[in-house]
Amino acid sequence: MSVEILDGSTVRSFVEDEGAFNSSVDGRFAALDADHDGLLTYAEMAVELMSLRVLEKHFGVDYAAVAPEELRALYQGLFARFDRDGSGKVDRHEFRAEMKEVLFAVANGLGFLPVQMVVEEGSFVKVAVDRELAKAA
Repeated sequence: MSVEILDGSTVRSFVEDEGAFNSSVDGRFAALDADHDGLLTYAEMAVELMSLRVLEKHFGVDYAAVAPEELRALYQGLFARFDRDGSGKVDRHEFRAEMKEVLFAVANGLGFLPVQMVVEEGSFVKVAVDRELAKAA
């Protein structure tokens, strides 16, 4: 983890750079695609979705206090956002499209004023910050 200063334009610029965005997202997709069939199943994405710890990080909810079936429903709902055609699998285009929406939402949430935040190494936000720093150098 590192502490970075960024604003919404840092993330927006990264997403709008199709080459940089697709390369980064495709790399994450390939890392999740355990059987290398070009599709992500719920099982392949579940570990990544759970590692996000959405309830704990963003809503302050202790996972121990949530019933397992509610957690399962949450993660299945997140997976369904990626699985746009309802096929039960996520292809590269669906993955890119959802990540684009997520990152544009992050950019909009950050706004236009610089903020200091902790970002995880390897995250798309960290890639966006590193890309902007490399352009400025």
